[in-house]
Amino acid sequence: MTNPKNKPPPRGHRHVEGHRTDHIGWLRAAVLGANDGIVSMSSLLVGVAAASITQGGLLVTGVAALVSGAMSMAAGEYVSVSSQSDTERADLAREHAELSTQPEHEHDELASIYATRGLSPELAREVAKQLMVHDALAAHARDELGLSDTVSARPMQAALTSALSFASGGLFPLLLTILTPTRWVVPVVAVGSLVLLTALGALAARVGGAPGGKAALRVGLLGSMAILRSRAEAPRASTGLSVVVGSLFGAGP
Repeated sequence: MTNPKNKPPPRGHRHVEGHRTDHIGWLRAAVLGANDGIVSMSSLLVGVAAASITQGGLLVTGVAALVSGAMSMAAGEYVSVSSQSDTERADLAREHAELSTQPEHEHDELASIYATRGLSPELAREVAKQLMVHDALAAHARDELGLSDTVSARPMQAALTSALSFASGGLFPLLLTILTPTRWVVPVVAVGSLVLLTALGALAARVGGAPGGKAALRVGLLGSMAILRSRAEAPRASTGLSVVVGSLFGAGP
């Protein structure tokens, strides 16, 4: 009896398989923006709170920093990814010109790439020939330049993702500042932000299909270096470097 598990797929059936790398474009921008929002906002608010500013002053400072930070992230990400996109287009234009003027050389170049990946020289040349007949530019973009739809630069997507993620991440320490009495802002915002950074690292890793524990530890450790500075000689809780700066201009926490 034929095992139904070994039956070939029906004719016309197309195998669709999702991969984690499909999310790499927006995931990178989202994680970067959220981390930057949490660290930047919490460091700023903790430092300002250490200078004994009023609750209203903290709120104004936080809202202004949240808006300007989100806009800065969007602009920076757009410019950065646009530069990458310009480079990709320039490479594709050059490749297109070379395919038009020296197709034999480009065929040999593609065949040599497949040969280095393990194909016999004869098979490599045949594969290169077939792929160039199908779509020569796409074959060279993918296998020579390393470009594909998955990793290609998308400036607008990166900019919007960075702005929204920065605002989302920065909103958390701002809300903690609003809901916490002024004298408790420093420890509450510092600890709360570290907890959120750790959770964000684990979540980002799980979305990307990687183990969450190592990523959570990495993000939490790096975040603590930005927000906290251990003060073993003092009986009170650890405070951030920004607290020290703020304390120079005020009464301290």
